[in-house]
Amino acid sequence: MQLGTFMMPLHPPSRIPSETLREDREAILLADRLRYVEAYVGEHTTDLAENVTSCLMFLSSLAFETKQIKLGSGTINMPNSHPAAVAANVAMLDHMLKGRFIMGISPGGLASDAEVFGNFGKDRLDMFVEVIDMVLAIWKGEAPYNLEGKYFNISTAKTMIPEIGQGIILKPYQAPHPPIVVTAVAPFSKGITAAAARGWDPISANFLLPEWVKSHWPSYVEGCAQAGRPADPANWRVAKSIFVTDKDDGLARRYAHSSEGPYHFYFKQLLTKLVGFAGRSNLFKLDQSEPDESITPDTMTPRLVLAGSVNSVVEQLLAFREKTGDFGTLLYACHDWMDPELGRRSMELMAEKVMPQINAAIAKTA
Repeated sequence: MQLGTFMMPLHPPSRIPSETLREDREAILLADRLRYVEAYVGEHTTDLAENVTSCLMFLSSLAFETKQIKLGSGTINMPNSHPAAVAANVAMLDHMLKGRFIMGISPGGLASDAEVFGNFGKDRLDMFVEVIDMVLAIWKGEAPYNLEGKYFNISTAKTMIPEIGQGIILKPYQAPHPPIVVTAVAPFSKGITAAAARGWDPISANFLLPEWVKSHWPSYVEGCAQAGRPADPANWRVAKSIFVTDKDDGLARRYAHSSEGPYHFYFKQLLTKLVGFAGRSNLFKLDQSEPDESITPDTMTPRLVLAGSVNSVVEQLLAFREKTGDFGTLLYACHDWMDPELGRRSMELMAEKVMPQINAAIAKTA
């Protein structure tokens, strides 16, 4: 099992953005030094708590400081972007990273982002499909493109001067394009099936119960079968909120599970958006007759955050994997560094102590 990281990232809105952005960059630079294999960063335009407004812009600030880690968009919210802008910006970043880029895409989940871009209430899945199809057509085709869709039309026919390069959009460094991944948040996701059928791979969200994560594998197998390609667990990424300490387990519980720590803040924000506003309480309960009032940060944080000493986290992760089945990359979910020393140390222990034991246990079982 390989180790990567995924950050939404969520910080208290009262914090100074210049400080949280620096912190998020530091986390990825640390991950690079610790040999994490991938790092994904999310984006939202209208959220003070999640203040990376462009994941591509943020990742470009790391392009020449990172050495080996692959950087991924987690995700580009496609309906909020023009296909030509996505195609050009991704291609540029792919060249800056010399192929160390993974393209994460989604229909976009934040309602206020949809409203500000004028697509709230519209069929964003339909928009998503059109945008990615046009991006891929731009990369595959040649200028002046002449693409006509329901939402966008793309052409440079009137202004193209091919002998000087005008009117031509850059193609990616990786041929035919960077690998594409989608983040799955729904149990038994049909989106995973459709994505796998197109040759894309899944990331299971960090806030899902293990039983719902497990439900993603059959969906992926079905999509791969439609595409005539093998369903390899190595291509399945699973995100998880984890806190590791070399101090006592009491500290781990206070920092990771109680209202004193940043994980509780994360789930308070998340549940307000997904349960309180979007009505997605089904994501957080196995028994759908359970009342929504039972879904709170106090009840869900201990269920969804693995925390403790190295040996304790190893046991919890192996138990989690026993429920979900085999997967190729564990994405350590980055959270606010309320205590920077504890935040950094958790990432270090995860790479240097936890993962070697995890992989030794997997090898022994195999």
